[in-house]
Amino acid sequence: MSTVQDVNPRVRGIRAPVNLQGLSVKKPFKSVIDVSSGDPHKAGMPPISFIRQVMAVCLYPELLKEKSLPLDVRQRAQKLLDMCSGGSVGSYSTTSGGLPQVQKSISEFITRRDGGVPSHPEDIILTTGLQKSLSVFLNLLTSGEGKTQTGVLTPMPCPHTLPMLLDMTGLALVPYRLFEEQGWAVNLDELHRALEAGRVHCEPKAIYISNPGKPTGEQPIVGTSCTAFDLFYIRGLIVVTDEVHQDSVYGQDKEFISYKKVLSEMGKMYAETMELVSFHSISTAHIGEGGLRGGYMEVINIDPAVKKYLTVISSASVLPQLALELSVNPPRPEDSSYNSYTQVRGLSYGNNAKRACEFLNRVEGMSCQPSMAGLFLYPRVHLPPHIVEEAKRLEVKADVLYCQRLLREEGICVGAGCENGQEDKNYHIRLCILTPPSTLEEILARLRSFHHRLLEKLA
Repeated sequence: MSTVQDVNPRVRGIRAPVNLQGLSVKKPFKSVIDVSSGDPHKAGMPPISFIRQVMAVCLYPELLKEKSLPLDVRQRAQKLLDMCSGGSVGSYSTTSGGLPQVQKSISEFITRRDGGVPSHPEDIILTTGLQKSLSVFLNLLTSGEGKTQTGVLTPMPCPHTLPMLLDMTGLALVPYRLFEEQGWAVNLDELHRALEAGRVHCEPKAIYISNPGKPTGEQPIVGTSCTAFDLFYIRGLIVVTDEVHQDSVYGQDKEFISYKKVLSEMGKMYAETMELVSFHSISTAHIGEGGLRGGYMEVINIDPAVKKYLTVISSASVLPQLALELSVNPPRPEDSSYNSYTQVRGLSYGNNAKRACEFLNRVEGMSCQPSMAGLFLYPRVHLPPHIVEEAKRLEVKADVLYCQRLLREEGICVGAGCENGQEDKNYHIRLCILTPPSTLEEILARLRSFHHRLLEKLA
């Protein structure tokens, strides 16, 4: 492979991510604050001591004798070590699908979460995080070229990593629009339109849904979801649902409702035949252990032979599996670590979301839909004409230029809306709100200062 021309054409065709972090200039600020991705620890949120302490003991079992550690920490570590072959995290996982005890814990967690709708350990496949597991599953769908190429209905806006992932797996992106003025709601007519438009150039076989929405923070409406499921069932679509933000629902009178639960309430015909794959991970929200790369997928009504293939090629490492077990079985009220755990768990990103949304809606030239869940806000930015013209001259997208200049001038790194699939002239930025409140205030102040300077040039 001597030149780039020798590289697989599909790889050469993968859309490049927007690289803002690599900008190197003399900085007029003391520090860069990166809120472009859902990385809570990078944004300044503290890790959960209970999880870190238990993992430390698992890595160095001599700490089981350390009396300064809470008793429940040492007891949980011993329980986790007992799950491992030879009592060591250095051993291989006991099965290719993961540690059976962890699969069982996750299935029990899902059953509790969904109000008694049963989940089965054999349907749980432990993985190395959302992106890897999603890539593995999407690869199974890849087939055909041209009009026979597999297509995936994809919300616009969508998670910023998804378009590149579809490129990598050779799948056609079939966009369906979410309506900003209606709180980023999905519209059944729009789904019909997207399906018909997609069939002109590919074969739509699956639909990707974020629940809650990423980066828009909307919560699905059960009635709308049921009607949409009718359409998916008739068209034979596999439902691929990203539910990694399920523990960050904070809208008033809102609660997380999984698509598996929606499916179970639609009757036996749907619940026992419709194919659905749900993803979760320890990378986001209050756990925030993205560096461990751990997650799982629950596969519903998937052919056993396909499930076996997924099990063989997903194979998660042992440490993230143990972190998953801790995340679905946190300390109980009688445990000594309970108070410290709930204190960190209770850090209110809901307050952050409300505060940031209200602030942005008071900034001239910005507007933001309220977020009901998730880690992001996705405000619309009304760009002055001189920025749009400058972007054309530099041959970059206008929202990318906005983000580049914000980083250069104020040290705030946010995501450009075009990464989320926004191709129209309604420019947006993406920012993670899971930061300490004082950090959020600094972010908002710097953002407002920058935006006002842009508008002053029009005067």
